[in-house]
Amino acid sequence: MSEREKRFELLPIGRVRRAENEICLEILEPYRPGLKQLDHFSHVMVFWWADRMDDDQHRTIMQCRPPYAADKVTGVFACRSEYRPNPIAVTTCAVEGLDLEGGIVRLDNIDALDGTPIVDLKGYFPVLDRVREASIPEWLDGWPEWVPPGGIGLEM
Repeated sequence: MSEREKRFELLPIGRVRRAENEICLEILEPYRPGLKQLDHFSHVMVFWWADRMDDDQHRTIMQCRPPYAADKVTGVFACRSEYRPNPIAVTTCAVEGLDLEGGIVRLDNIDALDGTPIVDLKGYFPVLDRVREASIPEWLDGWPEWVPPGGIGLEM
């Protein structure tokens, strides 16, 4: 394997901004043309880098107790923990508005902290991004079937 095949380079395209009663994504100028038509989608999948967990220690944790099921130990691939070999996270968010020129995508909520780097955005396509007969472990029973208004993310 060549050195190039061993590594990937991810570039932040913007940052999460939480201010007063607004949550938005600030997209860097070179990437703003990529926002064209995003406002025609009701939702966007936001791929973000859990930068506060990006260190050698957190990247080697392979099992954890998820905060939503503290009595269980799971592998990191069986949960949505920020502990990961590559701390990539994804949140599907309602698009509340778009300022194409300013590079601002207003969201209803996201479970990422202020300043979190954004690595990609993808319009939500129900035909590709949901499944008909999904199941989850018993120990997650009690979770709502759908994301409630305002999301399950961080509080302001």
